[in-house]
Amino acid sequence: MGGRLSSWPANASAQAVLQNRKPCSTTDKTGAVSHRARDKPALTVSKPRYLEQLENYLRKELLLLDMKKDNSEELKLQPYREIFEFFIEDFKTYKPLLSSIKNAYEVTLAHFREKIRSLEPLKAMLVNVSEDCNEKILAIRAEERYEIKMLKKEKINLLKLIDKKNEEKISLQTQVTKLRKTLAEEYLHFLNERDARRILVADLNELRYQREDMSLAQCPDVWGEDPVKLTLALKMARQDLTRTQKELNTMKANFGDVVPRRDFEMEEKKNKELFEMVESLRSDFEEIRKEYDTLLQVHMTIVRDRDEFSRDLQEIQRTSTPRPDWSKCEDVISGGQERWQFLSQGKSSDQLVDVLLEEIGSGLLRERETFQGLGSTEDIPEFLRSGGFVRNKKLSKKEVVDIIKDVWKERMAEEQEKEKTSTLAQFFLDYLKKRFGDASAMDWSYTIFENVKLFHSSEVMKQFHDVLTGKADENVYLGQRELASYLLKELTNSDSQNEGNLTPDQFSMVLKNAFPLKTDEQIQELLELAKVQLEGIPRDIHYRLLFVEDELGASGPFIHKLWEQAENEKKAYLLDLEIELGPNSLQAHYCYNASFPAVHRNFQKGGKNSQLFSHFLLTSIIWLGKIKIDFKRKKVGILKCHVSQNAQSVTVGGKEKRGQDTWDFCDKV
Repeated sequence: MGGRLSSWPANASAQAVLQNRKPCSTTDKTGAVSHRARDKPALTVSKPRYLEQLENYLRKELLLLDMKKDNSEELKLQPYREIFEFFIEDFKTYKPLLSSIKNAYEVTLAHFREKIRSLEPLKAMLVNVSEDCNEKILAIRAEERYEIKMLKKEKINLLKLIDKKNEEKISLQTQVTKLRKTLAEEYLHFLNERDARRILVADLNELRYQREDMSLAQCPDVWGEDPVKLTLALKMARQDLTRTQKELNTMKANFGDVVPRRDFEMEEKKNKELFEMVESLRSDFEEIRKEYDTLLQVHMTIVRDRDEFSRDLQEIQRTSTPRPDWSKCEDVISGGQERWQFLSQGKSSDQLVDVLLEEIGSGLLRERETFQGLGSTEDIPEFLRSGGFVRNKKLSKKEVVDIIKDVWKERMAEEQEKEKTSTLAQFFLDYLKKRFGDASAMDWSYTIFENVKLFHSSEVMKQFHDVLTGKADENVYLGQRELASYLLKELTNSDSQNEGNLTPDQFSMVLKNAFPLKTDEQIQELLELAKVQLEGIPRDIHYRLLFVEDELGASGPFIHKLWEQAENEKKAYLLDLEIELGPNSLQAHYCYNASFPAVHRNFQKGGKNSQLFSHFLLTSIIWLGKIKIDFKRKKVGILKCHVSQNAQSVTVGGKEKRGQDTWDFCDKV
């Protein structure tokens, strides 16, 4: 870089020197160009040779750098450092000042490098601590769920035990009441018998005494002891007899029903064994009865299914034709047996008919050189308005799919920049004119339309054809793409290492955070489907592979399941909304169709940060769930939506007449 130094810009006109102004400054403090700078003529001074050599050298060195390395920024500074050294060496007058400037910057850069190097372990430690905390939180939640589950089971068992004890208590109280009543009756009965027996015994004793007295009176000549003494002894003997009879009667009354203890214990043991046997047989009988009821219901269901299947089989046997021999198509389809087996693998007869029609139609389509125009009337779509013959471009399926993808890409870009003012059919024709020119735009339009009309097995072609013909709304496609983009963005934000890998627990947690209204079954279904789609990849989930499309633009089963769940959630919400509003389904249809587009337009005007909420609105997951909850709380009239911190707040029911009419209708509901 050595050589003669140029005197540039010293050779410039002396009139170009600006007085009373800082060097290299043509603006005021506000950044606007001053009037003095605008009034003076522009200087047209060519660059010196030395400056051009420095710029060429710098450009060459920057192109030779490998920007993919980790230290690419450090390498990028090296060419600038060399240029600065050239300045220091060539400008001897300013060498001390420039050297001090360079040294100051080098010291500062070294200080920053050392500081960054010291913070690297803290970053790794922070990631490890975060992962440990997440694992502990998940473990604690799992343990709490298990404890709650066990406590609920224990509560149910205790409630059942309490009910059983209450039933036993009621039964025992009934038995005690009945036994008390029986005991009182028996007591009165035996009390009456005892009194009657005592009276009868007293009467018998009195009669016997009288008879003895009469017999003694009739025998005056009997020799014996003193009559007074005998009379006294007889009286005492009668008293002893009466007392003895009373004791005997008491013992008979008290111990008449008593049995030996050994017999009592034996009978009690037998009674206990029989009672336990009866309880066991009763429980077995209840279980058998429940099983019998279950089996009876299953049997009735199976009988109904059998009868239904039998009727269906008879109807099919009566009306169906013999199954065609699809192997005959091997000789007709291009590619022979191997290609036909690939096309027909796992498909039903109806699907095979579609495959056969596509193959035959594709052959006929390739043979055609021109298409007959449909005319130029108003009932013909704009992209097909042609009265003469149009040329067949003979495109392959992949070429058609690539063009359709590019059309959707341009359409989504237009929607983000400004509000849509044209239909997809108009935009499609404008796109073809812009890309291929007005002369051949109609040729490309007819060729693409004939291909998408024929190949319905291609997901991209069928969806594009349905939108063009008005069978489906383009917001369905845009909503699906935005839903997939939103989920990919959430997964990428959760990937701190930016390696494209997440553990199953992290993947499940991201799904729950992204779609908080999804059930655990839906989250588990998505997780299992992701594992099936990534079969052969151990442990971690490579989430970016879930969003990869094949060469014909078809998405994987994970994305299809995500779209299917979103569609089911929207249908379920509409059903709940119809139930809330009443049997008139037109009201629910009007409220849905009138409010959601207006809300979507309002959020599009809110700026970049409003697009995040727009994802929720179009996919009918979080937005629909929010309205559903507010409907149940009877707060439809004051429903408001606030976007994130950087976006301005937007209230549902803005100034547009259609949105205002919708919320007036909801207030009436």
